[in-house]
Amino acid sequence: MASCLIVGMLLLSACAPELAGDEREAREHCERGIALVEGEDYEGAISELNKAIELDPNYAEAYRHRAKAYSRKGEDDKALADYSRAIELNPEYVEAYYGRGAVYNIKGEYDRGISDCSKAIELDPGCKEAYNNRGNAYYYKGELDKAIADYDKAIELDPSCKEAYYNRGIAYRLQGKKAEAIADFEGFIALADNPQAIEMAKQQIAELKGQD
Repeated sequence: MASCLIVGMLLLSACAPELAGDEREAREHCERGIALVEGEDYEGAISELNKAIELDPNYAEAYRHRAKAYSRKGEDDKALADYSRAIELNPEYVEAYYGRGAVYNIKGEYDRGISDCSKAIELDPGCKEAYNNRGNAYYYKGELDKAIADYDKAIELDPSCKEAYYNRGIAYRLQGKKAEAIADFEGFIALADNPQAIEMAKQQIAELKGQD
């Protein structure tokens, strides 16, 4: 599981300056696109986010969410291009750094993934997603102690970060630490709401207990 990502909507206060017509319409398309990404309608999301970018070519948030949609479709090169454009527009865009880091991990470019996630942590030391994603990169490189340290930090920052429990459980299993791995898979099950993911964790526990 590559990452634990949170998407937030920007709420405007009643006293905020009124947006120009194109900017307001771009934001409306972006917000619809965000909702469609979360609803797993990636084609619909990309269509809405395309419209947002056509209206406002410098809209970093729209590029970031279109990158997320492309990534979930498996179009990693397009995702990287959009994350990179978002970072070009906003060099302190934490979410774009750890999102791009996750895509680099998928492509097997783990050092780049570590670099991007480290930049996100530099910008926001409280970013659990960046620690989890960097932990994944270390895991894939076989640096399990570093991976576990990052998963520890993600959980310290947010004890409900279920992906970090599962990922740490996998790392512990590879280290032969069965009790720790089982505890983490049980922790994941207590937090998870995806039936397929829960079954995966239960299978991990069954296999570990079967080794006794």
